[in-house]
Amino acid sequence: MARVELAPEVRDDLERILEHLLEHDAEHASSRIGEIMQAIDVLATNPLIGRATAGRNRELVIGRRSQGYVALYRYIAAVDVAFVLAIRGQREAGYRRG
Repeated sequence: MARVELAPEVRDDLERILEHLLEHDAEHASSRIGEIMQAIDVLATNPLIGRATAGRNRELVIGRRSQGYVALYRYIAAVDVAFVLAIRGQREAGYRRG
């Protein structure tokens, strides 16, 4: 079973997503964050499930439409770790880094 580790910036991504959900009066905003985290947990048993992107990164699609998100991650087989690098909404143009 692979280990799943979150980059420190992922916390900022989750806070941004939660703020957006609260701003737009989304029902069950905090439980939606929990659903994102549960989806990321699938990487422990299926670290290559995400679609390949440029380079060695992969994207895990979580949910769909207005409730959809994408987690950018890199799986390093040598140490059996999936490093989650960023999370964004599916409608966002790219991953934010300030």
